[in-house]
Amino acid sequence: MPRADDTDSDRLATLLDRAGTGRDGQAWSDLWTELYHNGSLEISHPLVLPTLADMAESDHPDTAGSALHLAGALLVQADQRFEAQDCRRQYAPEVERLLAAANRWRQTLADRNGYCHLLEAVLNLEGDIHWAEDLIWGVVSEEYELDCPDPDCYAAVWVIIGERGSFSTSEDYALSDDAETLPLHPAAPSALDGLGLRLYELALSDGHEDVAHALTCAFGEAICPQCERRFSVVQQVVARSN
Repeated sequence: MPRADDTDSDRLATLLDRAGTGRDGQAWSDLWTELYHNGSLEISHPLVLPTLADMAESDHPDTAGSALHLAGALLVQADQRFEAQDCRRQYAPEVERLLAAANRWRQTLADRNGYCHLLEAVLNLEGDIHWAEDLIWGVVSEEYELDCPDPDCYAAVWVIIGERGSFSTSEDYALSDDAETLPLHPAAPSALDGLGLRLYELALSDGHEDVAHALTCAFGEAICPQCERRFSVVQQVVARSN
């Protein structure tokens, strides 16, 4: 009978080989399921990060983007799992290769959502914050579902950023055409600092003005429709992700 670790290696090698062709979406889905969602395969396996780094350095943008997105998510998850916390140090050369590839690809990718996921991958690979997925998800989906920070209210607030406009509204917005909306207060670019300024400048320099504008909304303020408290969008993104 084959040993369990041999079986896992064979399974990983097969999935990574299929994913590397760039034509097998099911292989990527299975990798996300087994590496990220249920942990039946381990990120610390010597095939995982080196192979994803090889894919990220390929000439195929879809394959590279998928590899970078998965690798970044896996590393953030490993940071939060005691038994896997050593991955960044153990695979430091591969993480450096992945980060370099992510920064190369983000400067050339025209697709808006693909670009956003590359920004997320950059932040995840750097490892300085653990809420990049929640931040970028709102830019991609053009909405955040947040909670009012007022302890006497704590209502659900939808923050909408995109083609429908930029506003906050109540939880039942999706079910009602006449829900009350209140305008957002985007951060002035000159007032941005830290991460907000960095992401804004990256998006502008990479030719994604719409992403840059969405980021000013994410780092700006919204108003709760119920209690009319004005609050920082990104602070509530962080609070919800924690």
